[in-house]
This record gives sequence, structure tokens and C-alpha cells, in this order.
Amino acid sequence: MIPPTLADLQAAQKRIKQHVHRTPVMRSQQLDAETGAQVFFKCEHLQRTGAFKARGAMNAVLGLSRTDAPAGVATHSSGNHGAALALAARSCGLPAYVVMPANAAAVKKDAVASYGGKIIDCEPTLAAREAALAVVLKETGAQAVHPYNDARIIAGQGTAALELMKQAKDLDVLVVPVGGGGLLAGTAIAVKGLNPRIEVMAIEPEGADDAFRSFGLGELQPQTNPDTIADGLRAGLGELNFEIIRKQVDTIVTVPDSLVVTAMQLLWSRMKQVVEPSGAVSFAGLLEYPERFRGRRVGVVLSGGNVDLDRLPW
Repeated sequence: MIPPTLADLQAAQKRIKQHVHRTPVMRSQQLDAETGAQVFFKCEHLQRTGAFKARGAMNAVLGLSRTDAPAGVATHSSGNHGAALALAARSCGLPAYVVMPANAAAVKKDAVASYGGKIIDCEPTLAAREAALAVVLKETGAQAVHPYNDARIIAGQGTAALELMKQAKDLDVLVVPVGGGGLLAGTAIAVKGLNPRIEVMAIEPEGADDAFRSFGLGELQPQTNPDTIADGLRAGLGELNFEIIRKQVDTIVTVPDSLVVTAMQLLWSRMKQVVEPSGAVSFAGLLEYPERFRGRRVGVVLSGGNVDLDRLPW
């Protein structure tokens, strides 16, 4: 699989422009004071379907050939990617099949269904997801759209960083969460392609630290028994994503779930922004490592806002 280029990201931006939101960048004097930095929050929790995933899914579906498109698309997802793919497919009049773990948040299953996605339940393991998806692909002839290990998805996700760098000039560092690595890989391509002096930093939950381990060892490590409230970041790092990340990302660090909760509460109370645990992980990194950011202009991607209000982590 060939990694996408900056030109691919720019083409994706044009392709999806009429189908996704140009999300705002928000500031908070209180949170600047809390971190000692000038923080620019890219509000992807206000994106269609409530997460940045709409970008990659829309790019993948709009890029299907006339031959491939009629049978629809299929994927496995804990929620946000599935909802995004269902919406993108519905926008083009296509069916979408989404394999979801039985323990997926109810709010995320409801979202997939509301966008017209057909949900196929499976056990909460990667092996079970992939096996169920293989059956769906065989039975339907649908095109597989991987949640993150896909050049089309990476290119679409990278458009958030392209926007942010126009909305907030002269950033010193851009911070994103990392799970499967689609957002991080796309961000790295965008940043290093346009302004290599900007540091690209990823934040990962301590209980799902395969990207941190892989980056440190220089070799892809398995994700084993992830244990974190950030359900969108439990996926293992993709091979294509890691190929990009190890070459173009500057740093990956981890944060405890307790600090993710603190980050959520600050975003909710100080900025009145409903951000889910996975979306708050990036800001938690600023709270955990303030010395890395003090006095700097910091872009922070708040990646999602799909919260199950009946299962808040506090």
C-alpha cells in the first residue's frame, strides 16, 4: 500500500469540501493560563457525525469507481468511523455495513443506525471484527474501507491539519490523539509537507500504548488487551500508518485515564464543549507535560464529541 502524499491530502480537501464542516478553532484564556501556552483548539467534535472521521470516510466513498460503488461499503468500527462511513454512503445512495463489538457504546451504535448503516455485532476482539467483516464482504460484494489503515482515510483525516494551519498561523507544535493512527499519519503528512519546523506530537492513553511502544522501539508492536476509557483509541496501530508515523512524527507520549477525565471536565466547564474521552486525550497531554508546551503556540485537535451521557467517566 502506497502512503498518501501532501498532494493527495490537498486533492481530498477539494473532494470533500462541500460534504464536511470547516470546523472552528477556539481559544480559552483560562486554559491558556492553566497550561502556560497559547492553545488553539481545532473543534473536530463539531464535525459531521461528531468526529473527524467524517473526513476520511467521505474521501473514501467519493473516490469509489463506478464499478465498485453500487455494492456499497463495509468496515469494522467501535463507533465513530462506522457512523461516518454510514453517512458518507447514504449521501451517495449506497449501502453501508458496519461490524461493531458487542460492548460498543450505545450512543455510537445508535448513531450508525441513524445514518442508515446495517450493524453486524461481534465479540470485542480485533480477530472477531476482522472475521465478521470478511463474511460481510463475501456475502455483499461491498468495498472494504478500513478505519485507519487506508491511504484514502489517511488523506481525508489530514485535511483537519490543513485547515488548522490556515486558521492558526505560526504554530510551534500540533498535538493529536493516536489510536489506529489515521489522524496522526495524515496530520504528519500535512505538517511536514507545509512547515517542517512545526513539531508533531501524539498523545496516547497509558492503557492502550502500542503506538508509544512501537515508536520507541522502531518496530510495530501489537495492541494487547487495551484498557482505557478512550474507546476510540483502543485499536492497534496500522502498518501503513506506522510507516508514516515513524518517519514524520516527532514525539509520542502517554497519559493516564485520570488525567483524560480532568481534561474532559475542563473542556466541558471552561469552554462549554462536550468532548468525549478519546477527543480529550490530546489536551490531557498538555496537562501531563506542561514543560513541553509552556510559552509555545500549540494546536490541539479535539477529535470527537460522541459521549454516552448515561456512562460518564466521573
